[in-house]
Amino acid sequence: MTKIKIVTDSSCIIPEERRKEVEIYTISLSIMIDGVIYADQNELDPFDFMTMMSNSKTLPKTSQPPIGEFVELYDKLGEDGSEIISIHLTEKLSGTVNTAKQAAQLSQSSVTVIDSDYIDQGLGFQVYQAAKMAKEQKYSVSEIVEAVEYVKEHTQLYIGVATLENLVKGGRIGKLVGAVSGFLNMKLLMQLKDGELEVVSKGRGNKTFIKWAKELESKLSNMSIEYLGMSEASGVEICEEMKTIFKQALPNLTLPIVHTTPLVATHTGKGAFAVMFYTD
Repeated sequence: MTKIKIVTDSSCIIPEERRKEVEIYTISLSIMIDGVIYADQNELDPFDFMTMMSNSKTLPKTSQPPIGEFVELYDKLGEDGSEIISIHLTEKLSGTVNTAKQAAQLSQSSVTVIDSDYIDQGLGFQVYQAAKMAKEQKYSVSEIVEAVEYVKEHTQLYIGVATLENLVKGGRIGKLVGAVSGFLNMKLLMQLKDGELEVVSKGRGNKTFIKWAKELESKLSNMSIEYLGMSEASGVEICEEMKTIFKQALPNLTLPIVHTTPLVATHTGKGAFAVMFYTD
C-alpha cells in the first residue's frame, strides 16, 4: 500500500509521549511581536513569550505560512510516491487551511487537506489518529480521513480566559463583553464549536471555572472518554485544580497538562486554559 504522510501546523499540540510514537511534519505559522518576526515558533521559548506579550504595548500578530512553503513541503514529501494528509487549525481563526488547499492544487503530490475545526490538542487528537494509522501502512487515505472525521465529531474543547483583552483586541469577541470583564474581574468559559467560540458560563473569580469543572466531572463519569488533555497559558494552577476534579471520574487516564504554543496564547491571553477530550 502507498505510504501516507501527515502534515499539520504549529498550532497543533500533541503531548511528547504520544508525539514520539508517530511521524508528523509541521509547517510553522509566524508571529510578530515588538516589530520582530519569528518565522518558526521554535525560535520562541513559550514561557519567555508570555513575559514578552505581557510587556508588549501591542498584541502580537500571527501570520499563516506562505503558499510556497506548503507547495515545497508537499512536493518533497511526495517525491517517493507518498500520499499526504494535511490537517490544520480551524479556518475561523486562521487562513492556514485555505492556503493548504490552494497549495494542494499546485503540488505535484497527492494531497488531502482537512479543516480540523479545532486548535491546540483538539487539533492534535485528529493529527495523532491520522499519524497512528499511517504508521501501520495498512489503511487508505479515505479510511484515515473517515477516522479523523469521527474523532472531530466526538471532540469537545472548552477555553477559560482570565482576561478578555487579547480576544477583544484580536476581534474574537464583542467589545462590550470585554469592557465589562475588565471592571468586574469576570472570567469567561467558552466552547469552541464548529470553529466558533460560544459562551458557556461567566462569573467573577476562578470559582466560575471550578464550578464548571465539577459539573463536567459528573458528566465525564457517564461518558466513554478516549483521551482528555489540558493546555495552559500561565494558567497551570487552575489546571492542576481541575485535574484533581477530573481524576475522580477518570482515574485510569493520564490527563496531561501542557503549556500551549505562542500562537494560541496570543489569542487567549495570560492565565488562560483549555480542556479538550474525545470519546470513542
